[in-house]
Amino acid sequence: MFQSFGKILIFTGIVLIVVGVLFMFGGKFGIGHLPGDIIYRKGNFTFYFPLMTSIILSLIFTIILWLLRR
Repeated sequence: MFQSFGKILIFTGIVLIVVGVLFMFGGKFGIGHLPGDIIYRKGNFTFYFPLMTSIILSLIFTIILWLLRR
């Protein structure tokens, strides 16, 4: 039981590091400003919904998890 819990903690740590790096350098690579991301601006209000970015990140994480479970 503790062995599997340890693996989960290590994997979670790796995922958090990758997400942190993406947040730090994401603007340089265009992550978050892809075609398909929804931006609504009206006056002093801005609503941003990263739809395409979410889909791409979901696909990447799905492929990574699929490869790890193989």
